[in-house]
This record gives sequence, structure tokens and C-alpha cells, in this order.
Amino acid sequence: MSSLNQEWESFKTPPAKDVLPFPKVGEKAPVHPNLSLPSDKPTVIVFLRHCGCPFAEKAFKNLTALSTRHKDVHFVAVSHSSPEATEHWVVQVGGNWDVEVVVDYERELYAQWGLGISNTWHAMGPLTLYKTFRLGKDEGIWNRPTESGNRWQIGGSFAIDKDGLVRWAKAAASADELPDLEAALTSLGVKVKPKPPPEPRTDGFL
Repeated sequence: MSSLNQEWESFKTPPAKDVLPFPKVGEKAPVHPNLSLPSDKPTVIVFLRHCGCPFAEKAFKNLTALSTRHKDVHFVAVSHSSPEATEHWVVQVGGNWDVEVVVDYERELYAQWGLGISNTWHAMGPLTLYKTFRLGKDEGIWNRPTESGNRWQIGGSFAIDKDGLVRWAKAAASADELPDLEAALTSLGVKVKPKPPPEPRTDGFL
């Protein structure tokens, strides 16, 4: 399939799913064989919009950065793009580090965790389009080709404790909304570790 056709396909409304109620704090997290929740450490899950979305890329990079500093937390990113497109995208954006990447091509997990399909205002409202431009201009994160997946899937993020209870949950109110991962960690009683200082330059003039 050509790049133009792939982009066109991503704008088509996907088949409807039976979306369950959004998990509430204090409830047991949904159980599914494709998403394992360890009992020896808490878990932070980010459901991505689609591979190619700049806000999904920013959220994924934030998640991988935290994964290298918090070995006592299990980090998961869920993608509904195809396995091939997801793998290609992960390599493009810098690798998964200590994040488990789960492919949910049929969007069963999304529906089970209360994440349905958005509307035009959510996906392409004026403020979202402006923030898309700012993210590219300020951080160099632009739209990448959408090899698989759709632009209408709502993203979300969750914090699950060792007992399998939801401690923090947030569905994205718009496509540009990034998950507050520090709030997710705090809800689990995890003290957020600061970013390590950049390594000093050793080339050229100091």
C-alpha cells in the first residue's frame, strides 16, 4: 500500500467496538491475556493514539525516559497499529528501553479499558492543530507516516498497583493531551526521580 493510501486509510472511521465503562480508581483493573500485570511491582500503562502521531511519540519518549529511572515499576505502551508498523515506529522514535510494547491491532484492550473513538474536534480541533505545530517547532517532533492504525482512537493512561487495583486513570480529552506520568507514579507511592544532568561536552571548546 502506498504512503498516500495509508494516510487516507488512517482517516477512515474504524469498526465500532463494545467499549466497556472507563475503569475507576479503586476498582480492579481489567484482565486480558495480552496484557499481563505483574504482582511484584506496580504498572503504568499508556494507550497510544496511533504510531505516527507526534503526541503519541512524545508520550512514548516520556514513558521510556521514566522506565530507565524507575526499575521498580513495570511500564507498558499499547499500540493499535500493526506489529510491523509498531516495530518500525518504535525504532524510529528511539527504542523502547525498559517499556513493554503490546500490540492490540483489533483494539480489544482499548475497548476493555473504556477507550473508544473520538470526533473531529477531539482529533483535529484548532488548539490541537496549533499544539501539533508547536511540538514540531519547539521539540522537532512532527507527524510521521501513518503506516497502520487510525486517527480516531482515544488514548489514555493508567496506574495499577501490585494488587491489581487502579490507582490513577485518565482518558485523553483531546489528541494533544499528554499523560501526566509523574501523577501516575505519585499515585503508586513512587517518588519521581529527577532527570540525570546532561553529560559534559568533551569535544571542542569547553
